[in-house]
Amino acid sequence: MQQVHERFDCDLAILGGGSAGYAAARTGVAAGLRTVVIEAGAEVGGLCILHGCMPTKALLHAAEIMQHARRVAAWGVHAGNVGFDFAEVMARKNAVVAGFAADRRGQLAGSAFKFVRAHAAFLDPHTVALSGQGTLSSLSAAHFVIATGSAVALPHLRGLSDVDYLTSDDALKLTALPESLIVLGGGAVSIEFAQFFARFGVHVSILQRSEHLLSAFDPDVATEVERIFRRDGLDVFTGTELIDARSEGRQKTVAFLHHGQPGSVSAAAILLAAGRKPNTASLDLDRAGVTTEGGRIVANEFMQTSATHIYTAGDCTGPHQVVHLAVQQGEAAAHNIAHPNSLRHIDERLALAVIFIEPQVACVGLSERLAATRNVPYLSAVHPFSDLGKALIMGATDGFVKLLANPQSGEILGAACIGPYGGELIHEIVVAIAKRMSVHELAALPHYHPTLAEIWTYPAATLAARTQA
Repeated sequence: MQQVHERFDCDLAILGGGSAGYAAARTGVAAGLRTVVIEAGAEVGGLCILHGCMPTKALLHAAEIMQHARRVAAWGVHAGNVGFDFAEVMARKNAVVAGFAADRRGQLAGSAFKFVRAHAAFLDPHTVALSGQGTLSSLSAAHFVIATGSAVALPHLRGLSDVDYLTSDDALKLTALPESLIVLGGGAVSIEFAQFFARFGVHVSILQRSEHLLSAFDPDVATEVERIFRRDGLDVFTGTELIDARSEGRQKTVAFLHHGQPGSVSAAAILLAAGRKPNTASLDLDRAGVTTEGGRIVANEFMQTSATHIYTAGDCTGPHQVVHLAVQQGEAAAHNIAHPNSLRHIDERLALAVIFIEPQVACVGLSERLAATRNVPYLSAVHPFSDLGKALIMGATDGFVKLLANPQSGEILGAACIGPYGGELIHEIVVAIAKRMSVHELAALPHYHPTLAEIWTYPAATLAARTQA
């Protein structure tokens, strides 16, 4: 449905050219909207390509390959001494990122929408001022999609600003490995970097304020991650209260309370990986009538903000900072602008997360923690990889899978997986939840033996015997 608003410069202006913004632009153009994408970043490509998914997973894959090569003797294979060249590891990462970024630049420059390199800030609900490269102008639009992403969040830790610390962006640009490293934070970014550096010979200490790493996951999942990390030589401190950071000669020290007892760790470097914040501070959203909470743009299920002609997508709105959701949100926002009588929404039942450590951690749908918070009745069942034929063959016996189901109908409500290729395995349950399958149906589906995927049939069968359907 084409919407032409002659009194505006365009039908749709999108602030941000990352994954969410590009998805919105494609959708808007396909619907016949006169579309403009405004990108303020010094680099074009978005967080996922430049500083997130692609570079970090390239590094983690290198670490995983090296780890497997060092362990092949268990299968009677002899590879000799396995070493690495850190410069070559980083060079391959850079080449992978450069390829993806070039593709994205080509998509943005060669599309049917106009692409503008400038910073945008609202002047009024339908107009943004454009600044950059010595120019200053404005642009008006009937509708907007705000997709400006996120920026590194800095914690309030006394003395940290006086210490030469690394952010996650800095870590991706290192030319040499530190001898030792303190990682501040226990979320996805923190533990992925922690395992990467540890596998390349860096002594790593993790300081986490919450009682567990991956505090958004269920405690049994987090506890298994902590067990594996400690077994593999990482120092993991959870339930800490950070006091201060300081430099002591060539070392950097962080002091903290651990379960009320004073402690400290020292290392050659500190990595701040405690999370990211919505990148909205410079947009002057109050002039557009857009409501925020802690910088996050508030939106309804249709991605519409408090200003009804302005929509949002991606990290600047959340609630989850993951690229596939950003793409879905961008597509939904532009579709709903073009088709107000046929609205799309994001299915929160399919909330999905994957952490690319080894073993991989993944979850979808309802967790036990969320079920308790929301007073949702459920039954759960667990099965370990140590009792699965394919995992035993692979020597990959850490971890487990867990299913949650409705006690009456047996409908699958959620799942978690920590184990080999968990990020791949979880997608079987994404499909099951999307189609509202029951544990009875999942247990009855044929699964080839021996495969990793057949592990889901065991908790499914356990729950099928316990549910009333």
